[in-house]
Amino acid sequence: MAKYTRGTVTAFSPFDARADAEALRKAMKGMGTDEETILKILTSRNNAQRQEIASAFKTLFGRDLVDDLKSELTGKFETLMVSLMRPARIFDAHALKHAIKGAGTNEKVLTEILASRTPAEVQNIKQVYMQEYEANLEDKITGETSGHFQRLLVVLLQANRDPDGRVDEALVEKDAQVLFRAGELKWGTDEETFITILGTRSVSHLRRVFDKYMTISGFQIEETIDRETSGDLEKLLLAVVKCIRSVPAYFAETLYYSMKGAGTDDDTLIRVMVSRSEIDLLDIRHEFRKNFAKSLYQMIQCMQKSSSWKMSTEHRTQLFASVF
Repeated sequence: MAKYTRGTVTAFSPFDARADAEALRKAMKGMGTDEETILKILTSRNNAQRQEIASAFKTLFGRDLVDDLKSELTGKFETLMVSLMRPARIFDAHALKHAIKGAGTNEKVLTEILASRTPAEVQNIKQVYMQEYEANLEDKITGETSGHFQRLLVVLLQANRDPDGRVDEALVEKDAQVLFRAGELKWGTDEETFITILGTRSVSHLRRVFDKYMTISGFQIEETIDRETSGDLEKLLLAVVKCIRSVPAYFAETLYYSMKGAGTDDDTLIRVMVSRSEIDLLDIRHEFRKNFAKSLYQMIQCMQKSSSWKMSTEHRTQLFASVF
C-alpha cells in the first residue's frame, strides 16, 4: 500500500504499433498460427502499447485483435494472451464482475482485490465498474455475499482508510487492547471490532498496532484471527493483515499456493502475474525467493509440466524472460 515502481514489464523502444499489428495479423493469417511471434510481441510491450497495437490492428484490417487471439489460440496460453490485452484501467473491475457473475461467487477474487488495493485504486475500480457495466459495485457485491464477510467488504469498498501520517502511540495502545479484548479475552468474538479497526486505520498505524498486540497478548494478530474467526471472514481478515504488512509478500504467498500441490489454480496465477507485472512484480519475485527458498521462475517452470500449460520449451523460456 505504497507507491509502486517495481514492475517487470516496461515500455518497449523503439515501438511501432502499425508494424506490430501487421506482424500479428501475419502470425494468425492462413493455415496454422505463429505463436512465437504473438508471444514475443505481446509479452515485450506494456499494456498501453498493447492498446495502441489493438487500435492499429482494427484500423488496418477491420478486425478485433482480441477476437482473433481467441479464435487462433487455445487453453491457458489463450487465457494469458487475452488477459495481457485487457486494458489496465478495467482489469480489476472485469475480474470483480466475473467473480460475482452467474451461479456462485468467487470469494477468493473479492478478497484478493479488495484487501490489496489502495483507497485510490478502490475508488477507481468503483468508477470504472459503473462506467463499463452501468451498475454499482457495492450493490452487486452485497447482493452476493452475507454476514461479517460482507460487512468487511463494504468497509473496504468505502475506501476511507485513514491516510498515513504521524502515529498516535496512545491510540496504538488502545486499539491493541481493544482487539485483545474483542478476541482472546472474550467468550465468543466481537468481529465488528476487528472489521472496524483493520478496515479503517492507516497502514503505518496498524503496523504499530500489530507489534503492540504481540507485546500485550503474546500472539501475532494472525494467530488470533485464525483461532477466533473462520470461513470467508477469516480469509479476508488475514489478507488485509498480510497486505498491511507487505503487499508484495502477500502476492508472493498467493502465487506460491496457486501452484503448490496437486492441481494449479491457473486463474489466480494469471490474474496476479498480469495485474502486477507493471506494478511490483520485481518485489513479489524478491519476496517469493526469500520466503519459499526458490525463485518464482523455478516454481512456474515446474508447474508448466502440467498438461494444461503445455507449450514448447522455447515458448516457455520466451514467456518467462519477457513477463516474469
